[in-house]
Amino acid sequence: MLALVRALFGESLPVVRAVPMLLGAATVYVTGLLARELGGGRGAVFLSCLAVIAAPIVLGTNHVYSMNSFDLLFWPLAALALLRCHREPSAGRWLLVGLVLGLGLLNKSSVLWLGAGLAAGLLLTGERRRLRTPGPWLAAAVAALFFLPYVIWNAVHGFPTLEFMRNAMEQKMVRATPLDFLASQILDTNPAAAPIWIAGLVSLLRGPEGRARVLGVAFLVVAAILVIPGTSKPEYLAPAYPMLLAAGGAVFERWSRAPRLGWLPGALAVAMLAFAAVALPMALPVLSPDAFVRYTRAIGFSPSASERHARVELPQHYADMFGWEEMAEHAAAAYRSLTPAERARCVVIAQNYGEAGALELFGARHGLPRVICGHNAYGFWGYGDWDGSVAVVVGGGEAFYRRHFEEVVRVGTIPCERCMEYERSLPVFVVRGIRGPVERYFSEERFLL
Repeated sequence: MLALVRALFGESLPVVRAVPMLLGAATVYVTGLLARELGGGRGAVFLSCLAVIAAPIVLGTNHVYSMNSFDLLFWPLAALALLRCHREPSAGRWLLVGLVLGLGLLNKSSVLWLGAGLAAGLLLTGERRRLRTPGPWLAAAVAALFFLPYVIWNAVHGFPTLEFMRNAMEQKMVRATPLDFLASQILDTNPAAAPIWIAGLVSLLRGPEGRARVLGVAFLVVAAILVIPGTSKPEYLAPAYPMLLAAGGAVFERWSRAPRLGWLPGALAVAMLAFAAVALPMALPVLSPDAFVRYTRAIGFSPSASERHARVELPQHYADMFGWEEMAEHAAAAYRSLTPAERARCVVIAQNYGEAGALELFGARHGLPRVICGHNAYGFWGYGDWDGSVAVVVGGGEAFYRRHFEEVVRVGTIPCERCMEYERSLPVFVVRGIRGPVERYFSEERFLL
């Protein structure tokens, strides 16, 4: 998708960020359709869509191009397809359910949690009768067919996804209690929206229609999958909330017809907008860094950590917006200091995929050579025809490079006051003369985390 956008419209921040913006708008629209499907009218559509718009996690996610924006859309879209399929079952509608789940799996394997939740919902409600028809099995087969190449690739490469997940739980994720997880859900989705999604969950579980109960059970199953290990990021559950908000919107619309309760939806709408206004600087970079720091201190907000990294005054999603172009400029200065013969054999070595991606993107205008890295997918892409004779290295420890190279010269430091602490003063080295085979060195550089 990103390659298509870049080919059609060029490469710029407005162009790239237009994609998650449109995906966010589509998520709001699908939430409204869900509210209609669950029996709501205009009031339910308005309240549920506003709740999605006012959720800080939705605002922040749809500001940055990533798989998460697609994920926020695929979950409610799958719920909508399933509801319509149960209302008017046909092979074509079940095929659509499988198609949405399959595309979701191509985007992010966490859709497996949704699949498990929906399967549990079918088994544990009266909708289990659907399992005696070919429809659900057709949907599962289509989704599995989309996911099959990923499974095959993992099998061929020793299941690196499982290794990545194990490393993340042991070395990266911060442990959280169920209460911590719940508190994050309420803050991320807007505290004023909590009555709506809680009412929606109860409505789905107690409703007269089995097709709606499937969604309620699915939410509880996914929540349990995430809470039990104690290391899941709270935002992993965010894509499941639009279906609860849609159901809750229908509930509050019905309540508003009761005597003396007509004010309730309006009051919730005002409260959601008020909290969204207060939380907006945490979700979107509407303030300068200095103004943001002053604002968070004034309201007593302290950025929380879902990963085991040292923190600066900016939360990670802001701190990671700084320093990338400067990194490429310093690497380019080191590269230009080499002789023409050395430049012909040189590569740039980065420590993680963020740095490697930035060096590729911003380094192109400086004429930087190939960037290699051992982190995640970069480790599988390898080192090409590099012979180990010379490299420009960004970051890392000097002692490690002295073990592997005959000559290690520190040629600079990349200052970045607003970056994450572990990227604030990255060293830049020129290394020459690898000791031993390049493959042995690169195997030590590779890691999944």
